[in-house]
Amino acid sequence: MSPSARMWSLSLVFLLGMASEGINCPSRCSCQYLEVNCTGQQLQEFPLDIPLDTRQLILAANNISYLPAVELNFLADLVYLDCRKNLLGDDLDFTFIGVVKLVYLDLSFNNLTQVTFSTFSHLLSLVVLKISDNPNLVAIEKEAFANNTWLRHLDVSRTGLTFLDTSTVRGLPNLRFLGLSDNPWHCNCSFLNFITWMMESSVHFPDADNITCYTPAGLRALRMPAAEAQLHFSCLTQLYKQDYVFLCLVGFCIFLAGTVAAWLAGVCAVLYEAHASKGEEEEEEEDT
Repeated sequence: MSPSARMWSLSLVFLLGMASEGINCPSRCSCQYLEVNCTGQQLQEFPLDIPLDTRQLILAANNISYLPAVELNFLADLVYLDCRKNLLGDDLDFTFIGVVKLVYLDLSFNNLTQVTFSTFSHLLSLVVLKISDNPNLVAIEKEAFANNTWLRHLDVSRTGLTFLDTSTVRGLPNLRFLGLSDNPWHCNCSFLNFITWMMESSVHFPDADNITCYTPAGLRALRMPAAEAQLHFSCLTQLYKQDYVFLCLVGFCIFLAGTVAAWLAGVCAVLYEAHASKGEEEEEEEDT
């Protein structure tokens, strides 16, 4: 076969491949090589007929409220999934069990309420996770990211989070970017460890001026460095009710121990004097 004929043959195969991909492209979506883009198509449900070799899937700005784990399971080569600005709720546990190669996941601007260990535990290759702008997100389980050790970029800004356990993020060895701004953080003694970790960590916190306390009222709008100083003072000097009870018990035990020791010392002194007196009397009788 001549070089020109070979080139024509390869071009024909490529065009036929592109044509076959076009046939499998979901309705109202646009498809390119290994990419499906369904942005802003008012989709109510996860689109059907997505090519199985898709690497990048963009579902942004739709009305999707549910991601079917079975359909996602067929997209075993998916590495990029953008689901921002949808209506996804709190039923995401085990949803991503089949897309273990996923590197980028954007779930911002949705209706997430919590993140548990089962939500992202199968995404062992995840590097970027965006769950910001979920105003109803109020809880992230302590071990939620325990398996996501490659996670480098995590954004939980503008959510309903009031607390985040230090171990949740401290156990991520590759974390370099952590968004925490505009959350209603409750700056109490339980949150002091997390604030201290922030001050000592090499992680970058974008929009740091807006990482502030929301409660208690005395610390509202206070940035984390200033909050840490105040909490260090109040938490190290403040005694709670149980602390007073403990101190009272310790004091009572010390008092009781002192009283018993004094009583025993008195008894011993009396016995000693009685024994000494008896010995002197016996000596006098022997002399007479």
